[in-house]
Amino acid sequence: MDTRSEIREFLTSRRSKITPQQAGLISYGARRVPGLRRAEVAQLAGISVEYYSRLERGDLSGVSGQVLDALARALRLNDDDRTHLDDLARAAGPARGRRRADPQTVRPGIQRLLDSLTGPALVMNGRTDLLAANALGRALLAPVIDAARGATPNHARFLFLDPRANQFWGDWERAADETVALLHAQAGRDPYDRTLTDLVGELSTRDETFRTRWARHDIRQHHQGAKPLHHPLVGELHLTYEPLELAADNLTLIAYDAQPGSDSEDKLRLLASWTIDNGHEQPRQTARRPADPN
Repeated sequence: MDTRSEIREFLTSRRSKITPQQAGLISYGARRVPGLRRAEVAQLAGISVEYYSRLERGDLSGVSGQVLDALARALRLNDDDRTHLDDLARAAGPARGRRRADPQTVRPGIQRLLDSLTGPALVMNGRTDLLAANALGRALLAPVIDAARGATPNHARFLFLDPRANQFWGDWERAADETVALLHAQAGRDPYDRTLTDLVGELSTRDETFRTRWARHDIRQHHQGAKPLHHPLVGELHLTYEPLELAADNLTLIAYDAQPGSDSEDKLRLLASWTIDNGHEQPRQTARRPADPN
C-alpha cells in the first residue's frame, strides 16, 4: 500500500462527509465538492492552512499527538477512524520498522483453545484468512472452506467472488461493508503487507462492488456484533459473535453463539451432532438435510 496515498484519500474522504453547518461554520459561495474546505478543517483544528495541506498531501511524518487529536475533533472521527489515523501516522514515521508478517498457521495452544470451546470458533488474520477453527466452526463455515479448494480460505475473497456468498450471508450488504472496512484498517496497520496488497488488487479488478466500497475509505476494527446467515444444511441462523485479539500472534479469535432457547441454538446443536457423527469432519454441502426436529 502507498501510505501517502492512503493518508491523502482518508483525510479527503473524512472532510467530504462534514458540512459547514454540521461543523458550526458559516458557508459562503457555491462549493464544487461536498464537505469542508481545507481552510475550514485547518480553522477547526487550530493549525495553519499550509500545515494542514501538507498533512492532507500524505505527509504525517513527525506529527504530534496533539495535532492528531485536533484533526480527530475537526473531522469528527469515530474511535475506529482515530485508531486508523494513528496507524497511518506511525506508518509515515521515519522510525517505522517493517511489521512482523501475520502467521499463516496457528500455534498448537491456540488450536487447543479453539477445540475447548463448545460453540463455533475460528481464528483469522488481518487479511481475513481463515487459519484455524474448531469442528463446529468448520461445519458452520463449510461453504467458505469448500470454496477455497484446499487453499487457505479467505472470507473477503468468498464474499465478493463466490456467487454462493449472497445466499450464505443473510445481510450481504452489511457483511461486505464491514469486511472492506476491516481490510482498510489492516492496510493502515501494515501498509507493507504485499499479500494484502495483492488481495485488494485482485478484488478491485474482479468486483466492482468491492472497488466502490474500497474508495469510500470506511474503517472498522473488530467489534462484537450479530450475523444472520443461511447454512446449506440447517437453514437460517441468527448468531452473535465476540472477537478476542491474540496480540502476541497478530490474530483474532472469533467465537459465535446463539440466543439461549432460540431456534438458532437448536440448529447449532443439530450441526454439532453431525460433526460428531462424521468424526469431526465438516459436513458436505451435498449431504441430505433431515427433517426439522421442531
